[in-house]
Amino acid sequence: MTLTAHRRSAASGKAEWLVVFLHGYGSAGAELMSFADYWQSSMPNVAFVAPDGPQATKDGGFQWIGKRPGTDPRLYDDAVEAAPLLHTFIDAELARENLGPDRLTLVGFSQGTVMALHLGLRRAAAPAAVLGYSGGLVGADKLKDEIASKPPVMLVHGEQDALAPVYGMMASVKALSAAGIVCQGVPLPNLGHEVNADALIYGARFLLSAFAFRQKHGVPES
Repeated sequence: MTLTAHRRSAASGKAEWLVVFLHGYGSAGAELMSFADYWQSSMPNVAFVAPDGPQATKDGGFQWIGKRPGTDPRLYDDAVEAAPLLHTFIDAELARENLGPDRLTLVGFSQGTVMALHLGLRRAAAPAAVLGYSGGLVGADKLKDEIASKPPVMLVHGEQDALAPVYGMMASVKALSAAGIVCQGVPLPNLGHEVNADALIYGARFLLSAFAFRQKHGVPES
């Protein structure tokens, strides 16, 4: 199976980093590609790609995993099932841009964050960063046995998120930190299950600092 994807080349003409956007339930890659509208001017050496999920939803749009409560253990099983297709896609996109696996960044929203964390912590070479909005970690109890890399992680979450309550983000930060991952959680007041300008600013600063750190220090040991 091949994923449909939306791509934006590096503004400089030569990509040094690849950002892969992973959308939420019932959405599509084009929606998250809008983040690049805000970020590209400060990230001229970054190529962006946003695939559509492999499964159409009954409400329109696509999904990576089932629409389930955040505490449902089947979310982990869904993520395991979806992961191989995404790993293959990511490897192909890195090759398309002639970049090594250490030049990857994953950015997710909602269930896209679930997938970004699941993938990023299990890649042989740690991504430069994993940025998640309005979502969190699944299968925390499996992480000790499955973790393969430790990319820096930032999770940004609205305090008024009724669909995915902010305590899930806090629990994810705790579990990730316990696994030895440098992780920061950013709760934003007066924000629901969405991304606003403040969230994009926090994300951009995090990515730029992660790129600079990786450029200077290389890939950390797992």
